Amino acid sequence: MPSEMSSDAGDGPDENDLPVTRPAWPVTALSAAAQGGLLWVLVAGVLAWRPGLRRRAAARGLVAGAAGMACGHAVKAAVRRPRPPAQSLPAHRALLEQPKSSAFPSTHATTAAAFTVAVGLTSPATGAAIAPLAAAVCYSRLRTRAHWPTDVYGGVAIGAVAGGLVHRRLRRGSTPGK
Repeated sequence: MPSEMSSDAGDGPDENDLPVTRPAWPVTALSAAAQGGLLWVLVAGVLAWRPGLRRRAAARGLVAGAAGMACGHAVKAAVRRPRPPAQSLPAHRALLEQPKSSAFPSTHATTAAAFTVAVGLTSPATGAAIAPLAAAVCYSRLRTRAHWPTDVYGGVAIGAVAGGLVHRRLRRGSTPGK
């Protein structure tokens, strides 16, 4: 249930039960690292270190992340939803780069979900290992007040579909005789 406190209260939650105070530095650092998919390129590099299933998962994850990001930007251009009015909140001012694009969907969430779903469908154990990182990226976009909750949920949904489609297409394309 949303709290009755306004965002002017200073350190309490707002009407969405999200804190308005400055987040801890790891939250803002994670949000910054995920900008443009850089975090997922680094994760893919670690996964691809040795040949095998994880390397294949990393490659599929990168393709899915790029596809998810492209889909997210296309939807942003069509929807043009304003971002939360949080410019004066310490939580939002903590961001290293203030976002100027449309809010829906969160491309951080879209890319994280697409990468994680494609990796998880290729290597379930690896996908389970990186899923908490993807969830933390999604949380960072809410905690820093860069997005409405529905922006993040929508981004996750779009990313999950993109990740599944890319995995399916690349799996089919790598099967001998097809």
